[in-house]
Amino acid sequence: MASRLRWGSWLIALGVLGALPVLAQSNFGGLTLGSGKQTGTLSGSTGGSTSLPAIVSNHDRNNNTCLGFGDPTPDHILVLQQNFSTLNLRVNSGGSGTTLVIQGARDVRCSDNTTARRQDASLTDTDWQAGTYKIWVGTAAPGVRRDYTLSVKP
Repeated sequence: MASRLRWGSWLIALGVLGALPVLAQSNFGGLTLGSGKQTGTLSGSTGGSTSLPAIVSNHDRNNNTCLGFGDPTPDHILVLQQNFSTLNLRVNSGGSGTTLVIQGARDVRCSDNTTARRQDASLTDTDWQAGTYKIWVGTAAPGVRRDYTLSVKP
């Protein structure tokens, strides 16, 4: 009887662990936007050597090529509690040449260096549905370490 109780406790514990928020499944934490909070900033560090297109997709919903190297685990989790008609995500690593790969439940969005003058990735896109989005901040070459901040705003 005691062993059955212990086994039941393990099952309950596993159920509780399985219900932990998705924020625990990212390298550098997450951000939740909704009616009370419309903007936010996250920070982290690049440095992975896994091809991001190999984990997520070669092309996004707008047929942009997905590029970059990062960690297999997303760097951030973005939770939208409501629909946003437009969102802008901008990386600031001091101009080190970054990429963005964002995976939602229904689609993928990608961006690499914005211009020859501005090497950090940014993405402005429309039709962001409420839900959870995995975000990878990558670099053009594997293993390149750069600290960055990521700003998200409508």
